[in-house]
Amino acid sequence: MKTKVIVVFGGVYSSLGKGIVASSIARILTELGNKVSMMKFDPYLNVDPGTLSPLQHGEVFVTQDGGETDLDLGSYERFLGRKITRLSTVTSGRIYKEIIEKERAGGYNGKTVQTIPHVTDQIKSKIYNIIEIETPDFLIIEVGGTVGDIESIPFVEALGQFRGEYGRDDVLFILCSPLIKVITSGELKTKPTQHAVKTIGNMGVVPAMLVLRSDVVVDKSTVEKIAMLCHVSIQNIFKSLNLPSVYFLPTELYKQGIHKSIYSYFGLSTKSNQNINKWNRYVNKIKNIKTKIKIAMVGKYNDLHDSYYSLVESLKLASWEYNRNIKIEWINSEILEKPGINLKSIFRGCHAILVPGGFGGRGMEGKLKAIKYARENNIPYLGICYGMQVATIEFARNVLDLKNANTTEVDPNTEFKIFDYINGRMRLGEQQCVITDKNSLAYKIYKTDMIAERHRHRWEFNNQYIPIFEKAGYKFTAFSNDKEKTVEIAEIPSHPFFFCVQFHPEFNSWPGKPDSVFMAFINAAIKHEHHKL
Repeated sequence: MKTKVIVVFGGVYSSLGKGIVASSIARILTELGNKVSMMKFDPYLNVDPGTLSPLQHGEVFVTQDGGETDLDLGSYERFLGRKITRLSTVTSGRIYKEIIEKERAGGYNGKTVQTIPHVTDQIKSKIYNIIEIETPDFLIIEVGGTVGDIESIPFVEALGQFRGEYGRDDVLFILCSPLIKVITSGELKTKPTQHAVKTIGNMGVVPAMLVLRSDVVVDKSTVEKIAMLCHVSIQNIFKSLNLPSVYFLPTELYKQGIHKSIYSYFGLSTKSNQNINKWNRYVNKIKNIKTKIKIAMVGKYNDLHDSYYSLVESLKLASWEYNRNIKIEWINSEILEKPGINLKSIFRGCHAILVPGGFGGRGMEGKLKAIKYARENNIPYLGICYGMQVATIEFARNVLDLKNANTTEVDPNTEFKIFDYINGRMRLGEQQCVITDKNSLAYKIYKTDMIAERHRHRWEFNNQYIPIFEKAGYKFTAFSNDKEKTVEIAEIPSHPFFFCVQFHPEFNSWPGKPDSVFMAFINAAIKHEHHKL
């Protein structure tokens, strides 16, 4: 079958959840036995989000091949249930960078380089490339931003051209748009959606399907009005209401028959034995969970929870395997730096403490306090990336009495360079790690001596300090599988659960298959559940 392409746009404003809509369609089509690939078109001029503050754009999701991408690619992986590559991410910055590099090398033979055809051709080449390499039954493309944004115009134009070239019946355009409720009257206004349809239509793209975002139930008359004014069949209008979990949306869209409309549009037929019962069973399991467990998240990007999006999802996915719901206590590490702060009061009721990844010295001293509290009070602790580095520095200062111990990222002139910029590069993507101690917690968690996890960091532990750490009971139990043998996992065997990893296990968690680190962490938190802090 020729790959069928589905393009999801967003109208009126951003953060509509069109990434979850696209992912939910992908999950449905996957459950129905199709091979599905996904792409994200981001109109911003950054080459990738690697240099963006998490407070600007949420987390940076790292693909297995080292691509620094938008957080929506994490949703794609979790809903698809498989790993994707950097082929799935395209930004305006990358498109323009490639064009300028080609132009500087004389690749256009003296021609004037223009938006049409050169920019649009470059965008289309990304679509053809992923179709050729991955040969999916369906390719779903999410266009970031909002239709009508000046920076997204080349993408919309390219997609209109692509449909004409590839086959009008082989490309489906879907528009996600909100129904806005007027607070004073309670009326749902359809005009913004009408304008969004008109705006994208004026750009040569006519959506054949609408997904309406709403806080409240949408009545039939409203849908009929939109169908008439937007020239879309009522059978092709679907509703995406606010739900307790994003993982409920595939079930809701399936109930509305979105798969039937997609198959009908492409002239395909569904098999009578195809359904999403397996996914529905998973959803029903989640819905019936009542017990909660509380995890303290000590970070410095807490003002935007999307900064830790994959991490939060990983905690949820692991806790559901233990029939628990997660309640996250968001603790800003900078607050912990205030004199006289009562840590016992701050962490009261929390069953475990987690310090996530990050860069820079801001909020570091607060993280040190939280880690010291967890270590001394036998509270389960998980340190991820920077959370591992700070935990190791805390031990150096307070147990080994290396009072000025630090990372050269924060203090280049520190007397004790516990972490240093050793190899002069950032480690990105999935890399192998060797667990060297079969009596370790690491081996108990992974049940193998060779693991593969995704990395995103620059500073490495200075191995010359290994002997004095291990003599004091701080063990290094996994190392990189290369000539540098850099530290990957650290733990304190005498502690109920003190586990630190240099990598990012949150990028390897999917529904029904959370990463082993989070399974172990949640299990430790449950064991600690009734402990009086």
